[in-house]
Amino acid sequence: MNESLETLQQEVLERIHHCNSETEIEEVRVETLGRGGRLTSMLRGLKDLPAEERPRAGEQLNRLRKLFEERIEDRFRQIKEQARAKTLKDEWIDITLPGTRWERGRIHPLTLVMDEIIDVFWGMGFEIARGPDIEDDYHNFEALNIPQDHPARDMQDTFFVSNGMLLRTHTSPVQIRTMESRKPPLQIIVPGAVYRHDDDATHSPMFHQVEGFMVDRHITFADLKGVLTHVLQQIFSQDTGVRFRPSFFPFTEPSAEIDIQCLICGGKGTILEGQTCRVCKATGWLEILGAGMIDPEVFRFVGYDPEKFSGFAFGMGVERIAMLKYGIDDIRLFFQNDLRFLRQFG
Repeated sequence: MNESLETLQQEVLERIHHCNSETEIEEVRVETLGRGGRLTSMLRGLKDLPAEERPRAGEQLNRLRKLFEERIEDRFRQIKEQARAKTLKDEWIDITLPGTRWERGRIHPLTLVMDEIIDVFWGMGFEIARGPDIEDDYHNFEALNIPQDHPARDMQDTFFVSNGMLLRTHTSPVQIRTMESRKPPLQIIVPGAVYRHDDDATHSPMFHQVEGFMVDRHITFADLKGVLTHVLQQIFSQDTGVRFRPSFFPFTEPSAEIDIQCLICGGKGTILEGQTCRVCKATGWLEILGAGMIDPEVFRFVGYDPEKFSGFAFGMGVERIAMLKYGIDDIRLFFQNDLRFLRQFG
């Protein structure tokens, strides 16, 4: 018994001394002091010894168990201290170094342009109105003089939801809702998202418009020209040329398309060395928005007397203005969340 205890003591203490991890020291503990460990087995074997030898053998085994427990605990503590010291050495932080700078976010270019447009109109006394993105057919089409069989419906590829509801194709329904609930004079803009089934480099299924209208007694086309010319020259520059061309919209009569001088070639149609300007296709002009005098039929839908009141309405695409303002040739860049693109706007 004595020789086997001395051998066990020597082996276990040597193994404890060479343990270098918590896993290794745990293995020694289990193999020695666990339920099936070597020392535990010896303690269980005391019952097989002669009665006169049991007290002395039991004392030796208990003393050895206590020794192993103390040495295992000491070595476990040493290993933890060594690991902590290594971590402090390898992962130390120099608190005198400057901290990591958090990159500041930037306002999205569409938001920048939208805010600029709103500020210009706000400075002219226009109110801001909002409306639902999911509209009914009446406010989106019929009340704007676009009945079910009207060919103008083919001009707008609509996302229909259900039961006559749809994603609004323009912000003009808010014009109807506003006039239904208020009486002239009105001077209002309606910024917001609109939806059409269209997707390419210059069109997006979801884009933004700023609809606007003014209704009062004796409003004329001259008022429309004055307001929109001022707005466009505020958004771009005072030197920007503006022209009005006859056009057609179901809810305005007469109607006009408004162009500005090309921002790339300065209205010349050519750039350096006589090359044709690809942006305006050598015309020197860029279409920017549509407008016109509100059709009397629209007034009748909202209960206004067209003999007493007149007004004009217009709609401009925010993406279109942003693309011209910043020289962007693909509308999809606005929606791809590419930080290389977005970081260019302050």
